[in-house]
Amino acid sequence: MSLQDDIAQTRAEALAAFDAAGGKGDAAALEAARIKYIGANGLVKAFMKRLGEVPKDQKPAVGQALNALKDELTNAHDAAKSRLGAAAPKSVSAFDVTEPLPPERQPALGKLHPLTRTVNELRDLLRALGFEVVEGPEVEDERHNFDDLNIPPDHPSRDSFDTFFLSKDALLRSQTSTVQVRMMETRKPPLRVIAPGRVYRPDIIDATHHSTFHQVEGLCVDMGVSMADLKGTLQLFVEGLFGEGTRIRFRPSFFPFTEPSAEMDCSCPACSGIGCNVCKQTGWVELGGCGMVDPAVFEAINHARGDKAYDPEVWSGFAFGFWIERLAMRRHGITDIRRFLENDLRFLRQI
Repeated sequence: MSLQDDIAQTRAEALAAFDAAGGKGDAAALEAARIKYIGANGLVKAFMKRLGEVPKDQKPAVGQALNALKDELTNAHDAAKSRLGAAAPKSVSAFDVTEPLPPERQPALGKLHPLTRTVNELRDLLRALGFEVVEGPEVEDERHNFDDLNIPPDHPSRDSFDTFFLSKDALLRSQTSTVQVRMMETRKPPLRVIAPGRVYRPDIIDATHHSTFHQVEGLCVDMGVSMADLKGTLQLFVEGLFGEGTRIRFRPSFFPFTEPSAEMDCSCPACSGIGCNVCKQTGWVELGGCGMVDPAVFEAINHARGDKAYDPEVWSGFAFGFWIERLAMRRHGITDIRRFLENDLRFLRQI
């Protein structure tokens, strides 16, 4: 059979193979036909090598026929391949990642719990006043929770009705003042720290009391510290928390670890001190306790340290403590402390 006859037969077979593979959507068959006919070692390439068999006067015509065959088969292959792509099913997961989601498919965004937000605000305010934020363990011993805070053995707070005892000398801390003790044990003055955290007391749970709540305690120890420094610090604190113009007042009180001691009130945030149901028409709301550090506390710290680092003749200090839930309730007009721990999203989304 002459080369011209082989070319004609191969043309018919190749076109039929490409058309069949494209029509059936058979990618493997289409690739096999491409390799066989127009591949690097395919039949068209082999025909090019046989041009030497052709008489000299016929070579130009046969060469043109081979080039035409190659172009025709290549176009036929490309057309069959396009048919395969058109027939392939589109991925159901394909979508435009840059297109905004419709409102009904927008993800629900969470936000910080009201107590967490209040703690963060307190930290920022007190950091601006020069206090360092520190933390301590929630499981404590009697020495840190009571003894070194000048709380005597017969004090009512040491009774099992007022403190969660885990064992003879292990308890859940009832105040974050324990962190102040630990800081003074490990650091020398001057010292200015705050200790926000969770505390525990076996109180009867009602609208204003809970067995688990949060406190922030502050401690400043330096030379020449006085009640004036304490009042000035707390004045700046409440103005930062409730707004400029908020007033404070001290009422004489008693705490074992401070002397003198005071309860601190601020003008009612709800009515600006005019009088309302929140402040029971008094114009004032209670925030917490404060006072000058009792020298007996310094002596207990020195005993624990084994030195005179906190000599009460040289150093003085003030301390204050606030119930964080109470601050959040005053700020947002919340009347029931239990709301904070019920995980009711309807309530949490309002704050």
